[in-house]
Amino acid sequence: MGAQERKGHDYQVMTHKYLSPLFQLSGCLPLLVPTCFGVEDIGQYLSMVDGVYLTGAGTNIDPKLYGQENLTPEKELDPDRDQFDLPLIHAALRLGLPFFGVCRGMQELNVALGGDLHQKVYASPGFDDHREDGNAEVIQQYADRHSVRLVPNTWFANLLEDTEIAVNSLHGQGIKRLGRGLVPLAYAHDGLVEAVHLPEQAQFTLGVQWHPEWRAAQNPHSVRMYQAFGEACRGHAAQRSA
Repeated sequence: MGAQERKGHDYQVMTHKYLSPLFQLSGCLPLLVPTCFGVEDIGQYLSMVDGVYLTGAGTNIDPKLYGQENLTPEKELDPDRDQFDLPLIHAALRLGLPFFGVCRGMQELNVALGGDLHQKVYASPGFDDHREDGNAEVIQQYADRHSVRLVPNTWFANLLEDTEIAVNSLHGQGIKRLGRGLVPLAYAHDGLVEAVHLPEQAQFTLGVQWHPEWRAAQNPHSVRMYQAFGEACRGHAAQRSA
């Protein structure tokens, strides 16, 4: 969950679109975890779950966490989420929990493992503008925007049963230097990394830069991703109870 201020009150929020595919496609019951109370209870939270799902958000990761000055001061930050999610990722990976990160969630995985980001993909030489039109209707913002090439002969390409898929695109930042152990699973045509995994980790790990949660049940590629995550979570639950 992330921070949001409304009419003088601080909120912890999560949008419905991220939760629906977990329930409908993964067959998982989401446990929402507040990020505003520090990291002391991370172990207790993780003892109650069989997987970790980190969503996108309207905020950027604080660039100080990957050794850069903030080049987009007009964008909101969420320091509570940053300070909670990075140690959460380390703890989840140590415990062998399946991991699925979407947009900011994928970027958090990269930063947690020592990677960094292009703060302005749209201003970086050789890259396209991957941002949505903020004045467009939501359905237009989440429409397919470009294609991504899946790395051949990977479990991800086999899962999606395709070599290239169309995706939406709603991000101004993206992976620059990969974190330790991360390996790309998909690229945009401009070379930007669009999906990653940790092949040295035994458990399911996946991060994607696009938003598969948007109308996921109507997208066969999204369905396969969420189903695979759910199967991994149930596999972990079975191992824990054995």
